[in-house]
Parts: sequence; C-alpha cells; structure tokens
Amino acid sequence: MNEHIYVGELNTLAVNRVSEPGIYLISDDQTEVLLPNAYVNKSMEIGSFLEVFIYTDSEDRLVATTLKPYVYLYEFAFLEIVDNMKFGSFVDIGLPKHILVPKNKQKGTFEVGKRKVLQLLLDEKTNRLIASEKFELLKEIKDLEKNAEVEIILYSKTPLGYKVIVNNSYEGMIYHTEIFENLKIGDKRRAYIKQIRADNKLDISLQKIGVKPSGDKVFDILIQSGGKLDFTYKSEADEIKEKFGLSKKAFKASLTKLIAEGKIILEESCIRVK
Repeated sequence: MNEHIYVGELNTLAVNRVSEPGIYLISDDQTEVLLPNAYVNKSMEIGSFLEVFIYTDSEDRLVATTLKPYVYLYEFAFLEIVDNMKFGSFVDIGLPKHILVPKNKQKGTFEVGKRKVLQLLLDEKTNRLIASEKFELLKEIKDLEKNAEVEIILYSKTPLGYKVIVNNSYEGMIYHTEIFENLKIGDKRRAYIKQIRADNKLDISLQKIGVKPSGDKVFDILIQSGGKLDFTYKSEADEIKEKFGLSKKAFKASLTKLIAEGKIILEESCIRVK
C-alpha cells in the first residue's frame, strides 16, 4: 500500500468508503482519491487493495482509474495528436482525459492524426500531467556498462542514424551502418550499449556486441528479434517488406536456404532459430 498518492504512477490503495459517484481509495497518509463508478465492480470491498493509475480531472481533482495508460511519469511513448489549441496540443495516452503538450514544450509541428515520441511529465505549478517534446534526461550515466542490454525507443532520424531514448533516461544513437532491418520513429527495441561516450551519450547496437551479421538479412533480424517471428511462406508481401525490407520472392528464397542449412525451423505460424 502506498504511503502517499503519486500522480502519473500506479498506486496500491485501500478501498475506504462507498459514495454515489464511486468508491474512495486511501493511502497510508489518509489521502483519499475517487475511483469513479465506471471502474468499480463487486469485488472491490472496503478494506481490499487496488492498483490504480492516478491523474487529475478537468477540475484538477485527483482521480483514480483501473485503466493502464500508454505511458507513465517520466517515460516515453509514441502518442497520437488528437487536438490543437492556441495554448498547445492534446495527445491520447489511453485515458478518458487527453494530455496537454503546452506550446513551450513543443519543438516541431503538431498535426492532428500524426504521432510523436513524447515524455510524460508533471507540471509542478499545477500538479497536472503534461507531455513534452523537450525531454528531461539524466546528464550522468549510471548503472550502465558496455555490452549491457537496454530498452530503446527511436525518436528522431538524422543523416548519421536514429536518435534513441535508452531506458527512459539517456540519449543514444544507432548509426545507419549498424542497421540491418527497417526501422521507424516510435519503434521500441531491445538493444545493446556499444560505447559510452565522453559526452555522456551512448552509441547503441541492435545486435549483441561480438555477434557479427551472418550475411542473411532474414536470419539476422530473426536473431535480433529473440529467435522467433510470426512469419511463414504465406505471410503478406507488405508485412514482409516492412519487417525485412525484402520482396516476398526474396524472403521465400531466404527461408528455403535457411531451412536447408538447418539454421531455422518453419512451424505452422512462425519461424524460429533451430
């Protein structure tokens, strides 16, 4: 159970009392928050514990939900722009209330229907959740070393490669010469630290350090994806093109070669490393 209630995070709270608009949950410090009736069910009895996400409603009151948002406080996600106003733009994070990206937190053009990689932050003046295109990242790299496995999200394409956010905390770069698959902004991947630079930025590799590409694009991408992918001879041509950058004919030829070499196994709905 949470000692305090934290906006933008999952909180474990106790059911304290029932009211007309819903049930009130309470933290150790006796702060209450409403869980509206839309999320209430019969199993939520007084004294039971619930895991809920906390945000603020249109009147800046704390409110709880059992819905899981697309992004949590200080994390990054590829979010859809749903509305534009003079003071900023709104994005969908999977909750009934859309989140504001204030004008002073924007860097590029915000077009309704498009998506951007944004960071979820807390406006300290209002205690409201906001999203930002101006990232708050850690300046000093801690608890990371060369070859460490990390999580990344691609947020910008440059002439050198893709800029990425590493473990929701640091900035990194994947160089074009290190890329052997189709990538796009918003992609999330498991990756590896190739180098920790003197400027506290990271060079990132999608392939485990020391494992060289085999020369077969399908096999390399299969390895990078954990050794299993939901692709077969019957897969759609556009899906093959998006994942492997190959025509269906070239993909099928590669599969046949890899199966004959004993490198992969073809199952009913997937291929996997042998």
